[in-house]
Amino acid sequence: QVQLVESGGGLVQAGGSLTLSCVASGRTFSSYNMGWFRQAPGKEREFVAGISPGSTRRNYADSVKGRFTISRDNARNTLYLQMTSLKPEDTADYYCARSRSVLSSTRMEYDYWGQGTQVTVST
Repeated sequence: QVQLVESGGGLVQAGGSLTLSCVASGRTFSSYNMGWFRQAPGKEREFVAGISPGSTRRNYADSVKGRFTISRDNARNTLYLQMTSLKPEDTADYYCARSRSVLSSTRMEYDYWGQGTQVTVST
């Protein structure tokens, strides 16, 4: 069983920065593609960013490209999402997730999810 625990969310003013962390249990973290998703109130959960096991490939949603950076530390079983130039529309619950196989932006490809951490961006 894999457990993913996010942290680092909070309240920040527009233009500010936050870094989210996700710690994974187990010994296989380094073997899997990982991703960040977010869900705003009343909206569907959407892909934010994904990263391959060795960090050689990363992809981003168009809405965050150039502002967010996904990274990982396999020695610490930790996934990160550095968020800069935050906008009110970035307000959401942010979830990390483990992919079953491929590096994908599709929710159905991910089988383990964290409980989420809330990010609120004020004007």
